[in-house]
This record gives sequence, structure tokens and C-alpha cells, in this order.
Amino acid sequence: MNVLKVGDRERAACANCEAFVSVVYCLRDVPFSDGSGLVSQVLVGVCDQCDQVCVLPQQSTPTVKRALEKQRKPLESRVPAHMIDILNLASAEVGCGTEFVPYLIKYYVHALASQQISPDQLSRYLATDLAKGKAEKRISLKGQHIVAEVGELKALTRIDSTSDLIRGVILKINDDLVQHKRSKPLNELRGIAAAVG
Repeated sequence: MNVLKVGDRERAACANCEAFVSVVYCLRDVPFSDGSGLVSQVLVGVCDQCDQVCVLPQQSTPTVKRALEKQRKPLESRVPAHMIDILNLASAEVGCGTEFVPYLIKYYVHALASQQISPDQLSRYLATDLAKGKAEKRISLKGQHIVAEVGELKALTRIDSTSDLIRGVILKINDDLVQHKRSKPLNELRGIAAAVG
């Protein structure tokens, strides 16, 4: 691999100019394409004509990955041990092992926060016997949107505690997948399992 330095020049394709142009390598703050954040002071190739970033050299990839990982803040919660059993049973209903549990929770958080699945009953689940128990097990979820979606779901349900919210989500999963085996979420989750498996 050719290691580039600030000030190096070469020709490259510029998507903005739709042509091969002369580029100069320099340090820039570069936003992610989805607008969710930016990478600070990363080496990139900048078009001499339009001043837009048009090349990300291979040596800058670890810096971009590190910035993405920082953005994916983990969401931590503690739940009773029987809730982990519920999640494992639900994953088995989808046809997966325990490795699918984080995807299962994130699917439900997203579907509830976007109201594709009604979040109205979540607080009711917290009044059931299954919601009780000493919180002995830890759940850690990573993802670009999980923290924001949990925030949205808290606002919709008026459940202030993240741990209580996750308990409610798990009990919704139990109701849909383990107890009643509802075909719509099961089929969608099987599709996701096939894609990530």
C-alpha cells in the first residue's frame, strides 16, 4: 500500500465534477453520508476544481471505522434472568440461536418507536408478574440508532427508565413470538435472520 502524506497530489475521479481531476491530500472534517456525524481531521483527497472530497485513501479507513464505533454508543440494561430465557426462546422461534437476541431487541425497539407495532401496551406489561424479579443479567446493545430510538420510545410510552422500557419490550416479544407466535413479526424476523445469518 502506498502511504500518502498531506500535500501529495494525484488524479482521481470526482463524482461532483463527473470527471478525472487533480486532487490534493489534506486533513478535513468529513461528515458521514447519512448526516449522523463526522470524522474529524482525516486524510482525504480534495478536488482542485470544486474543493469537494473525492477520495478516501485506504490508510484513512481505520480512522473512519473508529469514528463510527464511537458513534455506536452501547445501550446497557439489567433484567431478571428469566427475561434472557424469554429472548432465547423467541430467537429459537425465529429459527436462530442466542446470537440473534440483539437483532431481535433492536427490531422491536425500532418497530415500536416508529409505531409499526403499537407501543401502547408496553406499560401494561410492566404491571405483570413476569416483569418482576431481581435484575441479575446484563443486556448490551450497540447500533447507530438504538439510543435515539429508545429515547423516542420512552417519550411515546412515558416510561422513564431504560431498564423498565427494555423489560416491556422483552415482554412484548414474549407475547408476540413465544406465547402467540404472531406470523407478521415472525416472518419479518425470519427474513432478517436469513440476511444476517
